[in-house]
Amino acid sequence: MHTDMDRCVSAVRSRDARFDGWFFTAVLTTRIYCRPSCPAVPPKRENMVFYPSAAACQQAGFRACKRCRPDTSPGSPAWNTRADAVARAMRLIADGVVDREGVPGLASRLGYSTRQIERQLLAELGAGPLALARAQRAQTARLLIETTGLPMADIAFAAGFSSVRTFNDTVREVFALPPTELRSRAARRPGGAAGPPTAGSIALRLPFRAPLEPGNLFGHLAATAVPGVEEWRGGAYRRTLSLPYGHGIASLAPRPDHVACRLALTDLRDLTIAISRCRWLLDLDADPEAVDEQLRADAGLALLVDRAPGRRVPRTADAAEFAVRAVLGQQVSTAAARTHAARLVTAHGTPVEDPEGGLTHLFPAAAALAALDPERLALPGSRRTTLTTLVAALAGGSLELDPGSDWDRARAHLAALPGFGPWTVEVIAMRALGDPDAFLPTDLGIRRAAAGLGMPATPAALTARAAPWRPWRSYAVQYLWAAEDHPVNHLPAEGP
Repeated sequence: MHTDMDRCVSAVRSRDARFDGWFFTAVLTTRIYCRPSCPAVPPKRENMVFYPSAAACQQAGFRACKRCRPDTSPGSPAWNTRADAVARAMRLIADGVVDREGVPGLASRLGYSTRQIERQLLAELGAGPLALARAQRAQTARLLIETTGLPMADIAFAAGFSSVRTFNDTVREVFALPPTELRSRAARRPGGAAGPPTAGSIALRLPFRAPLEPGNLFGHLAATAVPGVEEWRGGAYRRTLSLPYGHGIASLAPRPDHVACRLALTDLRDLTIAISRCRWLLDLDADPEAVDEQLRADAGLALLVDRAPGRRVPRTADAAEFAVRAVLGQQVSTAAARTHAARLVTAHGTPVEDPEGGLTHLFPAAAALAALDPERLALPGSRRTTLTTLVAALAGGSLELDPGSDWDRARAHLAALPGFGPWTVEVIAMRALGDPDAFLPTDLGIRRAAAGLGMPATPAALTARAAPWRPWRSYAVQYLWAAEDHPVNHLPAEGP
């Protein structure tokens, strides 16, 4: 979009927050870059230059605006709705792959050479993988500076910088302020005092593009929560997270203009990845205006969209975990699926401490489940085979379900496993891989809702009817599921 000068100028002059994260406005006279909704007086047209990423702005010598704080914009929806190499690279960079494995590790995961990946990212985003990862580190550093009382040296390494000097230089260059001044300014804002340095707990706001309907999003996560791993407590969805350097507990609560997030981490180096996974879990980088506009073109769906616009797809914090849970939930009730998953967690999960609630374990990794005795599973024989085959493929690395997965390749691999029908493959594609166009025409709830709206209810006819909904059929599924007045479509009651 950043190449459409007229459209970008119009968005800036109207301060249209819908385009925050889609592009950034760099001002030639002040050498500052902003989000489109910046409250400052818009610059003259001839002084505006538009970039597709904050990293590109920084690489061109612009610094972040102190008023609109463009580094805290919602992410671009493009990276979560596309399946090409650039989108997969951006998802992996957000998950910290460049910081942990370098650019060669990123390229290897994508099946390209480092030169190819750098060339593609530069062509589309104006910045290479190192610059994009650096921008992400700067954002994490700012968050820690402003919301904690941690020493600056600890923040430098927690944010992923190799040295305190690099940390200081980057913060000065990106924000035009030294780290100590950033902290002082934050402390002067109402409620902006930094927390104690002893905490491993970080409180922050997760922005999103309005509207957001929290009912089915948090209702679904709470209704399917695995005891010990997830819970709804005090108006928040809470869950444990397995992270590269340790583990954590995330608490997520819906608010009118943001999602309140509290992260308790055993290692602060996991902060960026934990934030990324929480945003992915709640589908916070979606563009609801674009989704709803297209779905409203169908007279049947228009009724559901207008009733509660802004539905998101409830995803997962761990794709492999969700695949295992999808198998456990085949042809059984939600309660039975939770019971089966809870047994696996108790037997094979890693225990954790949760002073603030009832979380007790991390969901077991595929490697831990690879050693389970199938005879001890309270499942039919065919389901045991399905589960053990899936776990073996995940543990052996032949099946990759991660932020950089190729959606078509993953679908084909899943479909080749015993016991994986179209429904299971598509629900994993929708909720674990994040494909916005996954569709479940055989689902009983979908067919019943479609029939109630006067749509065809047979899978083939419903698939044909859904063709104009592409590429947003995953969101259409959420609206159809929400047609019934079921507890899964409402925010849960207070309490654990």
